[in-house]
Amino acid sequence: MELQPQLESASLAPGQQTAFGVPALERHYTVSELAKLWFFSENTIRRLFSQEPGVIRLSRQRTRAKRGYTSIRIPERIAQRVHRRLQGVN
Repeated sequence: MELQPQLESASLAPGQQTAFGVPALERHYTVSELAKLWFFSENTIRRLFSQEPGVIRLSRQRTRAKRGYTSIRIPERIAQRVHRRLQGVN
């Protein structure tokens, strides 16, 4: 008998289901990965997703010795939503 972890998906809204059933386990893209896939510059990808809800942002505050830095990860469902919007498909 093979044991598989049971993932709770009852609290997710319809349309937020992923292949794994949990949004946290879906594919997340870096800016450079999406830039290569979509043939855009990294700056264009950052601009497209800068104010997009659902994008994960990790920031480090600026100190005297180091500059501030923000890393972003873009969930696959958010990337698909933006792509549809850019195509003019609702």
